Amino acid sequence: MSSSNYDSACLPDLLPLYYRRLFPFSQYYRWLNYGGVQKNYFQNREFSFTLKDDIYVRYQSFSTQTELEKEMQKMNPYKIDIGAIYSHRPNQHNTVKSGSFQALEKELVFDIDMTDYDDVRSCCSAADICCKCWTLMTIAIHILDRALREDFGFQHLLWVYSGRRGVHCWVCDEAARKLSVAARSAVAEYLSLVKGGDEMLKKVVLTDPIHPFIRESLAVVERYFPRYALQEQDILGRKESVNKVLALMPEDVRKELQQDFQNEKKPENRWKLVKEQAKRKQGTAKKGQYFEKEIMLQYCYPRLDVNVSKGVNHLLKSPFSVHPKTGRISVPMDLKELETFDPFAVPTISQICEELDRPRTGEEEEKPEDTKEKENEKDAAERRKIRDYKRTSLAKYVKYFDQFLDKMARSWKGELLKKSDLQKDF
Repeated sequence: MSSSNYDSACLPDLLPLYYRRLFPFSQYYRWLNYGGVQKNYFQNREFSFTLKDDIYVRYQSFSTQTELEKEMQKMNPYKIDIGAIYSHRPNQHNTVKSGSFQALEKELVFDIDMTDYDDVRSCCSAADICCKCWTLMTIAIHILDRALREDFGFQHLLWVYSGRRGVHCWVCDEAARKLSVAARSAVAEYLSLVKGGDEMLKKVVLTDPIHPFIRESLAVVERYFPRYALQEQDILGRKESVNKVLALMPEDVRKELQQDFQNEKKPENRWKLVKEQAKRKQGTAKKGQYFEKEIMLQYCYPRLDVNVSKGVNHLLKSPFSVHPKTGRISVPMDLKELETFDPFAVPTISQICEELDRPRTGEEEEKPEDTKEKENEKDAAERRKIRDYKRTSLAKYVKYFDQFLDKMARSWKGELLKKSDLQKDF
């Protein structure tokens, strides 16, 4: 179902149903409580809600999962943002002595937004995306995921589709959550290659020797460049885009290629000529001439909003938030299925609420004796909620989130054991 079936005017009617029956509160709490290893970790976390008519409520915090549920079901936020863990409960920040209310910890986060690639994509612009330019997000995830795991040693990376035009990464390792602003800045700068605003023509400059991280990133870009840049964006086909590419080269090379391009019209063959010129230049110049690699990186390398990554107190949109414009749910992504991930196949809130109305079949049928029995109300509600999301296309994304949490729980168990051993709490 495309988001054209979603009508934003229905959002106030759909959100109460979503928060009452579909939002995966138990997994959500399990994530943000981090196994209860650290006291008050969940209680001191800031949540921010954007309500109808852009009413913005910051410094929300909750003692328990039940309290969070009740408040979200009462307020029905259009958007949920997650902030830092503070020194005091955020909802009491006005009662704390000035200067002592401090952001202490938060996941290391990355925000990649398609609008930052507008100078290198011709298929769409601004908030629009299509399957052609979505390749840029696939490349970004491959490059950053490898670097964060192999170069920095992080293990617990949660990649989330934003619901419209980008992706977020939450690095959840304890070491990542405890990073200082300076350390976060260092990681973000290490991962940033494309630099300069709209006025800057050449945004990637390589020097000798090429850093191993850049070589690894180039290996990813080279896999996608021919299809993405040459075929789908046609960067060496149309006159205007050809001139943009030529402007990134040394003047003597540019002049020679302008001549060669008169006789050669096929983009793939034109790119071969560019590579030949680069090889020739590298053979004669004293310093490395890497203009063909710089072009590939400028067109395909991830563009990070580094300010999001640097600040501990920066808010970022929560997984399972609903995008008010598209109606799509902000869902965790399974990297094993990254190549086939389709942002347009991600369910909308209207779709999953409709799926709830389908008649139940087989094991989903309510057993008459169940209804007769006087059950513990909370257990019944929990069971119903689990059954509810499982009956919709949200199920596979919650299942992936569960797998991510199971993996992380193994590290929490180790921490709890270590603590009990240290305290001789056998």
